Amino acid sequence: MNAVAADARGTMRASVLTSVGTVVVEDRPVPTPGPHEVLVEVAAVGVCGSDVHYYRHGRIGDFVVNEPMILGHELSGRIAAVGEGVDPARVGQRVAVEPQHPCRRCKQCKAGRYNLCPEIKFYATPPIDGAFCRYVTIDDDMAHAVPDSISDDAAALLEPLSVAIATMRKAGVVPGSSILIAGAGPIGVICAQTARAFGAARIVVTDLVAERRERVLRFGATEVLDPAVDDVAALDPKVDAFVDASGAAPAVVSGIKAVGPAGNVVLVGMGADDVTLPVGYIQNMEINVTGVFRYTDTWPAAIHLVSSGAVDLDALVTGRYDLDHVAEALDSDSDPASLKSIVVPE
Repeated sequence: MNAVAADARGTMRASVLTSVGTVVVEDRPVPTPGPHEVLVEVAAVGVCGSDVHYYRHGRIGDFVVNEPMILGHELSGRIAAVGEGVDPARVGQRVAVEPQHPCRRCKQCKAGRYNLCPEIKFYATPPIDGAFCRYVTIDDDMAHAVPDSISDDAAALLEPLSVAIATMRKAGVVPGSSILIAGAGPIGVICAQTARAFGAARIVVTDLVAERRERVLRFGATEVLDPAVDDVAALDPKVDAFVDASGAAPAVVSGIKAVGPAGNVVLVGMGADDVTLPVGYIQNMEINVTGVFRYTDTWPAAIHLVSSGAVDLDALVTGRYDLDHVAEALDSDSDPASLKSIVVPE
């Protein structure tokens, strides 16, 4: 590599998931960037629901943790070294990392859907290590330069913002449209902000927890509903789009029924693998139902939304933890007051 990693010993500290419910700090070798890769010194890592799921259950669907793995895929940092074919001037550059390595050759990649690449390597998805550590490597074009106006925390959270951007694109949100979002957790809140940034005039958010309903009103929601009390399916007028960020089957069903003719439904939340849907309603109303699996080409838009002030990611951060307290970061979602936790790998 064209620059030397800061740790002359060639090792770094990493928080490793060794079994369900157990993370330990280990010394790992500092990775070496290959051709067209950069070595990133990690500054901040957001805790995602998928990290928590692997921590508590050891799997998400067909993705099973069979050996020790480093969690964390929402990250920012500074380029510490570059591999062959990368401009050495990039060393020292602040970046937000798009945590995936597609093959770039398959049918999906060539069609521009590199998120669906069957050979993709994605951070913190078995067996690929993530970023709860001091250094990581990534393809140089997946290390997106960020302006100094964006903090390290916000740069890390460009990753979940990218999920929201991909969601709004699929939901067809345009200026003046209306949207229903189920779930006021981190993704639901970011989706509410992003819907507002995309020009939605009516943003309805549902959640069972009163504190979360009140909080999301500060992040773009124009209305909130308690699905335990309010009949979400009877929403009037009906909305143009529905986004499920809860993973709860009842929320999916009632949300679909709240969508008007030719509307869009986007499933984002992680829940049961199989859910019974109101097929008759979907057919009669010609509802478009789809999912979101990560993102493609979203970082430029995400950087613009944050640097322009249209989306505030720093306001989401409710806790910061070091590598010795990753377990506490992963368990922080049990507190209704917690929204987004950040791990700082020092």
